[in-house]
Amino acid sequence: MTSLNTVVTWVDVRERLPPSGIPVAAAITGRYPADSATESDTALGEEFWLVRPMYFTTQHWSEDGAEHRDCFVDSDGVVRLPHGLTSDETVTHWAELPTLPGGMTHVVLGEDVQSALQNAWGARPLTD
Repeated sequence: MTSLNTVVTWVDVRERLPPSGIPVAAAITGRYPADSATESDTALGEEFWLVRPMYFTTQHWSEDGAEHRDCFVDSDGVVRLPHGLTSDETVTHWAELPTLPGGMTHVVLGEDVQSALQNAWGARPLTD
């Protein structure tokens, strides 16, 4: 069977940012909004630190027309800035996404997909 283990190297955003356009795993910190039904209006909500897939870009235009520079963007278009900049939620660390199982690439397209899957599963190609 193909080895499916991978090593993740986290990079502190205060030390270095990823290249523009690269998809990354981003460690995000912030505070959930207070739940007005159960907490007082003065409660700040619960603090969090979690990992989300995002991409980094040197320039991003939001749907409202706002320009953002050197930011991380998730699949919903939510923009998060590197830690230390003014933002409700910031990215503290980032890591390159692992390659596909059993391979050295992040993407396989077209007719090569089935053979790449079979290689990752450690099985022989299906015959017709």
